[in-house]
Formats: sequence, C-alpha cells, structure tokens
Amino acid sequence: MTVDKASSKEELIAEIKRLKKEKNAVIMAHYYQQGDIQDVADYIGDSLALAQIAAGIEEPVIVLCGVHFMGETAKILCPDKTVLVPDESAGCSLADSCDADEFAAFIKEHPGHTVVSYVNTTARVKALTDIVVTSGNARKIIESLPEDEKIIFGPDRNLGNYINSVTGRNMVLWDGACHVHEKFSLEKIIEIKKEHPEALLLVHPECKKPLQLIADKIGSTAVLLKFAKESDAKEFIVATESGILHEMQKQCPGKVFIPAPSTDSTCGCNDCSFMKLNTLEKLRNCLRDGRPEVIVDEVLAIEARKPIERMLELSK
Repeated sequence: MTVDKASSKEELIAEIKRLKKEKNAVIMAHYYQQGDIQDVADYIGDSLALAQIAAGIEEPVIVLCGVHFMGETAKILCPDKTVLVPDESAGCSLADSCDADEFAAFIKEHPGHTVVSYVNTTARVKALTDIVVTSGNARKIIESLPEDEKIIFGPDRNLGNYINSVTGRNMVLWDGACHVHEKFSLEKIIEIKKEHPEALLLVHPECKKPLQLIADKIGSTAVLLKFAKESDAKEFIVATESGILHEMQKQCPGKVFIPAPSTDSTCGCNDCSFMKLNTLEKLRNCLRDGRPEVIVDEVLAIEARKPIERMLELSK
C-alpha cells in the first residue's frame, strides 16, 4: 500500500504533469471543478463539450474530473480506453433522483412516447432512453422532433418545464431535480440586485421558474460563459454551481462575477459537494495508481451508447 506524503500544491501539479505524460493520459474537467483542477486539465467544458471531446480522444487513458455519470459517459463512448475518476464517491443528486427501475415503470405507464433523458443520469437510465440531451442542446433537439411527437423528459423537472415553455411542447416530466440549482434563494438574489443594480442575472435552466423569470440570460454553463464574454455589462450574478466563476474570471478579467447564494448559504455561494470531492491529491493518486476505474457492463454500454450517439449527431 502506498503511503502519501504531504505535498505542496506546486509539487502535486508537477507530479500530475509527470504522471500524465508517463501514462499517456488526458485530463478532462467540468466547469464545476475546483479552479486548481481546471487549471491542470487538458480540456474543460460542460457535459456536452466533454462528451464530444471524449468521443475523439486518442490517448489510452482518460481521467474525468467531474461526477460519476460523466466518467460513465466517457467509458460508454470509449469502451477500449481506461477511464479513471479521482473519487468514485462523487455522485450526482439529479442522477440519483431517477432510479432506473422506477423510470422503466414510468415509461411503461406512458406507451408510445419518445424517451429523452438528460445526460445527468446513470448508464442504466440512458439504456432506457431514445435520445440523451444536455442543457446546452436540449431545446435544439426537442425542436428537431415532430411537433405532435409524444415525449417523456427526465429527470430534471426544472429543465423540462423550461424546454416546454420555450418550445410550446407538453412533454411528460419525471419529477427529479439538482440539489444545487433547487436551493438558489430568490430573496437573496433580489437583495444582491439592489446592491448591484447594473448586474445581469445569469441562470442555469435547472433552476426553479421564479429565478428564470427574472433572468437576463438562461443557459448552460458554456452558454452563460459565452454570454458573459460578449456582453458589455461589467457585473454579473451567476446562478449555477460556483465553479464556473473560475473560468469566467479568467476569460473576463475586467468583469465582476457574484455567486448567487442558496437558501441555506452563509458563505455567499452554492457549491456541489460531490463536484468538490475531487482534489489535486486525489487526481495525482488516481493517475499514479490507475484507480478508481470506471467499469460499465459491455451489454449495457452498447444500449446506453445509442442515445448518446444520437445526441452527438443531432448536435452537429
């Protein structure tokens, strides 16, 4: 058993870079990761970008710094590669809100429906799905389907309601939600707006409708980042997981980004505890030890891959 010695941040980063080269690995990180991990990654992005990148990776080892379903997605798309995650207990409250057996029963209750599932789901749920979507392409994909098509959408009810509202559809929604985006405080955000009257409010579509109604821009992390870069505004209140502020600040150094607080926040931010389980030390360890490795049953992976590939095709 390897005994770890305390290492400085600089030593960890140097060792990560050495191990990455030695193992011929590529590091991918979601925007919600800690800034230190984003800075050492080869690629950063939202769920759509990471899926698109994973599909074209040439290196034999992928380290996915995010949550477990992201590692599963990478493994499904790259079955011949080794996919590692720094902490296998980094789960997702939204994925956990949609049990595969219960979702299968829900589908049986609504025969004749096309099943559209958010990427924030387990491989078992994806295998029950016709098309996978992300917050960045959900509207485009739903609008590509015939107007009279009957659709089940899961698991995020807030994203589903938003897509219904902007497309005029009447999708049947699974009752799931993300614990981070559910907890943003409308009252506290209104108070911040009073203190920063020129600030624009950026809102992820996983947030509740009252927040969406007062938003200046609704979109995925990548969409919100692009909007912030192109906007003439100098201040922004950001209602999504606070990790995105790291890249926003890097790309927009002259602008101010204020994390939207949650109902139970005392620190003025709203973090995903699962995303923040990943650390530089755990990243170093997984590169060094080759574990935790993401394993997906081969038969399950074949079924789960079909709706992901359909998403990638429709996203072109």
